[in-house]
Amino acid sequence: MAGFHYFMYFVTSIIAERFGRFVFVDAPVTVNHIMAHESQFRIGFVISLFSVVFFLLAAWYLYVLLKPVNEDIALLFLLLNLGGFAIYCFSTLNLFASLLLLSGADYLKVFQPDQLQALAVLFVNLRKNAAISAQIPYGIWLFPLGYLVFKSGFLPKILGILLIVDCFGLLTAVFQYFLLPGYEVISYPCMAVSFIAELSLTLWLLIKGVKDHEPILTDGQK
Repeated sequence: MAGFHYFMYFVTSIIAERFGRFVFVDAPVTVNHIMAHESQFRIGFVISLFSVVFFLLAAWYLYVLLKPVNEDIALLFLLLNLGGFAIYCFSTLNLFASLLLLSGADYLKVFQPDQLQALAVLFVNLRKNAAISAQIPYGIWLFPLGYLVFKSGFLPKILGILLIVDCFGLLTAVFQYFLLPGYEVISYPCMAVSFIAELSLTLWLLIKGVKDHEPILTDGQK
């Protein structure tokens, strides 16, 4: 179930970007897409919301799987994922605000069309910055997750190592975005590592699964 929901997160994220055009493009491109293909944008927007729900469910099933290793650390990564989920969902309000600004509603006629478009670009940019901020808890959660995968004994240690590296890679990409916005090249290898690490975990859980194992007792457990 963890692998299935993680995989669905990947699939729905790709579909959402295909329809919504609000992730790997600049804000003016998104605004133009809203004006030209509003229905597609709405579909992408809704699918994007479902994608983060799949991600949260994947984190829950990983918590259930890994809490025998260390319940406190498993709860930590679950709460970090929930924090990223909350920030990301809040960021989507800015994206929906851009849609409202371009809706042509009567109460917006006090603004000139170019003013509305400028405001829509602003809200799309706000959404992008908030979504990047969500990568801080989404990045940090990978460290305790990777640690428990490494210590589990029923998942390959290399997956745990990749997830820990992924943690630092995502945080590096966030710092690059906010501190060195003109040096996107720094984040490219980080994104590659992130894709390899999380897709590898997903495919292993989905295809290989885990062997039956005795509960792993930590210090203080009986």
